[in-house]
Amino acid sequence: MNYLIVDAYRVGEFPFWFHRTWTTGLQLGIALTVLYNAVGPATIASVFVIVLTVLLNAPLAKEQQNFQNKLMEAQDLRLKTMCESLANMKISKLYAWENHFKGVIGEFRELELKWLSAFQLGKAYTSVLFWASPALVSAATFLACYFLGVPLEPINVFTFVAALRLVQDPINHIPNVIGSVIQARIAFSRINEFLGASELQKDQVWMEYGALSQYPILIKSVCFSWNSSENSNLRNINLMVKSGTKLAICGEVGSGKSSLLAAILGEVPKTDGVQVCGKTAYVSQDAWIQTGSVQDNILFGSTMDKPRYEETLKLCSLLHDLKILPFGDLTQIGERGANLSGGQKQRIQLARALYHDADIYLLDDPISAVDAHTATFLFNEYVMGALSEKTVLLVTHQVEFLHAFDSVLLMSQGQIVHAASYQELLSSSREFQNLVNAHKGAANFPNVNMMDNNGDKCSFKRENVVVYDEGKESIKKAESSQVIRREEREIDDTRLKPYLMYLGQNRGYMYSILVAIANIAFTSGQLAQNSWLAANVQNPSVSTLNLVLVYMAIGICSVIFLLFRALLAVDLGLQTSRSLFSQLLTALFRAPLSFFHSTPIGRILSRVSSDLNVIDLDVPLTLSFSISATLNAYINLGVLCFFTWPILFVVAPVIVTAIRLQRYYLASSKELMRINGTTKSLIANHLAESISGAVTIRAFKHEERFSAKLLELIDNNASSAFHCFAATEWLTQRLEIMAAAILSSSAFVITLLPQGTLSSGVAGMVFSYGLSLNMLFLFSIQNQCSLANQIISVERLSQFMDIVSEAPDIVEDNQLPDDWPSVGKMVFDDLEVKYIQDASPVLGISCTFQGGDKIGIVGRIGSGKTTLINAIFRLVEPSGGTIIIDDQNIATMGLHDLRSRIGLIPQDPILFNGSIRYNLDPQGRFSDKQIWEVLGKCQLDEVIKEKRGLDSPVVEGGSNWSMGQRQLLCLGRVLLRRSRILILDEATASIDNATDAVIQKIIRTEFKDSTVITIAHRIPTVMDCTRVLVVNDGKMVEYDQPQKLMETEGSFFKELINEYWLQISRAGL
Repeated sequence: MNYLIVDAYRVGEFPFWFHRTWTTGLQLGIALTVLYNAVGPATIASVFVIVLTVLLNAPLAKEQQNFQNKLMEAQDLRLKTMCESLANMKISKLYAWENHFKGVIGEFRELELKWLSAFQLGKAYTSVLFWASPALVSAATFLACYFLGVPLEPINVFTFVAALRLVQDPINHIPNVIGSVIQARIAFSRINEFLGASELQKDQVWMEYGALSQYPILIKSVCFSWNSSENSNLRNINLMVKSGTKLAICGEVGSGKSSLLAAILGEVPKTDGVQVCGKTAYVSQDAWIQTGSVQDNILFGSTMDKPRYEETLKLCSLLHDLKILPFGDLTQIGERGANLSGGQKQRIQLARALYHDADIYLLDDPISAVDAHTATFLFNEYVMGALSEKTVLLVTHQVEFLHAFDSVLLMSQGQIVHAASYQELLSSSREFQNLVNAHKGAANFPNVNMMDNNGDKCSFKRENVVVYDEGKESIKKAESSQVIRREEREIDDTRLKPYLMYLGQNRGYMYSILVAIANIAFTSGQLAQNSWLAANVQNPSVSTLNLVLVYMAIGICSVIFLLFRALLAVDLGLQTSRSLFSQLLTALFRAPLSFFHSTPIGRILSRVSSDLNVIDLDVPLTLSFSISATLNAYINLGVLCFFTWPILFVVAPVIVTAIRLQRYYLASSKELMRINGTTKSLIANHLAESISGAVTIRAFKHEERFSAKLLELIDNNASSAFHCFAATEWLTQRLEIMAAAILSSSAFVITLLPQGTLSSGVAGMVFSYGLSLNMLFLFSIQNQCSLANQIISVERLSQFMDIVSEAPDIVEDNQLPDDWPSVGKMVFDDLEVKYIQDASPVLGISCTFQGGDKIGIVGRIGSGKTTLINAIFRLVEPSGGTIIIDDQNIATMGLHDLRSRIGLIPQDPILFNGSIRYNLDPQGRFSDKQIWEVLGKCQLDEVIKEKRGLDSPVVEGGSNWSMGQRQLLCLGRVLLRRSRILILDEATASIDNATDAVIQKIIRTEFKDSTVITIAHRIPTVMDCTRVLVVNDGKMVEYDQPQKLMETEGSFFKELINEYWLQISRAGL
């Protein structure tokens, strides 16, 4: 992310500054020629000082490069951690880990500020060196004139001074040039290193898409490894899949099922010996959903074919969901499908694959995320119906479907143990028998009368397709009420608001006033130097040596104030950057979860990378230069007006015109900068989504489409940047013309003054100030405009600093006892939940969970089960009613107190970048012995010992561990916390029945006295619960003991059981 958003920006800036390198050299060369004509051989002193200045800066330039490199590395670490934390904010809130991750990011930020401080101080040193060089050059040259006997007369002294003042601006720009060259060089080397890194060698898998083959998938004696330094993840894989075959892949957790599909797709390094013939479609176990509409996610770049599209919706059981969604298939999906259930996300993935009309379908356990009714429908209508003539490889833990496959692969420890038909495996494989027996044990509950089990398939009611009307009015209405909001952008002139915000941080006003005072002192010193020369260059009572020594003393005093100004500017920047980021970070981590549903992560990352980089590196020095240049310009103008007052008739209208031009320019450039920031957010969001969905994108062969989209977004962003630069050049041209008019007027007035009105020394000084006014005037306006453009970054950060926060983490007057909750009793009294103001409630429940009860919650997809969990954790605040836990209303307590006391195993097992130890105990509260005990209970100790123990690496998202292993690690987290209330949100959906049984046994043993709430699609999982809560359309339908519900005629729970038993009986189990 940083390479594209920050490094590429610095490389793009380089051409502008590159031309400053040779133009500065050219201007210095011309100036030295003028100096030689003025002072002759004394020019050697000027050259010596200029060369000395460059030599003194050379070692620092090398150090600056090192500082910049370290700064970018620290920024990479911070952004990586921020990206991971923001993407998984729901998990952070559920575990009450916000303060921990905020602290980790804060530590990386302090490291970043350490190197920022070093880099900016180096920049300040360079700035002082080059800003002071004209004074040093003139002092050294005048001293050389004294020793070489060159007479100091007004004609040569002020020719010399005027020439130096003309090149003062180019010299002052040298630090910026050096800094930009260093930043561009580091950025280019980082990009070059990234581009030179090893890439996935897709050509190692032989693929031919147009060819028809009897065996579309062929693997011969191949070993696969995700990491070349580790043992093979898959060993001795031999596989020949005949065209049209339905192949099921099953096995225990971590056996290599998902890795096998990845190897077929060419995602695993060193995959020689794999041959794939035909067009592939892939459905990942972790659903990848793009930000956009449901329709966009299904079409996935293909053209709309209405009949095929409508049939796809039917076959993927999405009709009911489209009725519920506010705008049907035009409903915008939040980032990563934030506003969809797990089952809805998987069915959209299945619809995408089906609409793709591929030859080979690789399905990684997509059916486990749905209820039994939907799973049966998808298997019959989708897998065995719509894909009847396709080659299908389905990873599944649902044994009840295996009998229908042509062949079953049984995997264990990275090897294919057996491959045969269901019946053959059942009679010949002990491992497969154990797998089936585990399923039978899980399904061993009293049978009831079947509702409709005469046919081979369940009968499903066919619904009409509800596709949202695509007329202009409908689309406009749909877009105006979507989850993902358009990026906020100021459209009016914010005037001083962002400046006041910037200066209002950590005594910023005081710093800026001191900067102004230091600059006034420096500029006054320059004026005093020149005034001393003008007044005494022809004064016979003042010797040449005294003239030069006083001139040098005044110059040295001026340089001291110059150094003071530079250090103040650096300190102002550091303190303000620290304060702004701290406030932003607090606002983001205190934001409600709905904010992250409606705000793409790329939009946030753009602000904490590009905008923050501008605030860190550019704003403080630009502010300082803006103050300095403006004061210098007006002091110069004051000198001209004082001695040649008639030019006021020219100066007044010129200044008025300049101000009007500046305002006209700023109105456009600010909007362009805002557009630039907005379009940059789109780049960041597209890149973040493309990275997370890279496997799916490559599987569907859509790399070129996503690359083209990225280039289009980059072009849009570059367009606004180009027009902003062009607008600056437009302003520059007009300012130079006006400055030239002032200079011409001043020279004309001097020639018209009566002889003797001005001494030759004063006239020379006035003319030298007039010559430099052009550059100073331009420098002043340019810096003001640059600052106005850069301050937009503060404005963009402030938009996120004003987010409405969640309830307080801690409520001081309602501190909970250390042992709360001690019983685990939960009372839901007329609980109502609304996600949108003025909308109908999505949840309405009244019931009581007694302390120590084991509660099962079941219902169709989208019935409100997860909403109830969100209400318990206060991820969404109830719109009515209360939740009472052990006589405490959770609405009155601090969020940290509430969330840290309740255990959770989430539906999506998220792991963070780090180690096993860090993922189980990020706050470092438990000993290694306690962690190993928990791992032993989770049956992960042997697997982890084979790697690097508790230091075994976990990559971002935990993708180097299987879904089942990740779920077991989440179990380890709650075992360490020992909460009195434990919630399992579809915690065992993606693991095999044997592992499910192990988890249930552990929970029954370790949490026997705790209140355990289990949301499950697998009916056997809730059969040993004390009570079962049945939810449908957000309402409590039934709540009683499971046995009583099974015996109740017309029971909704009984209907769910019948559907499950229908699957079991059809499988012959």
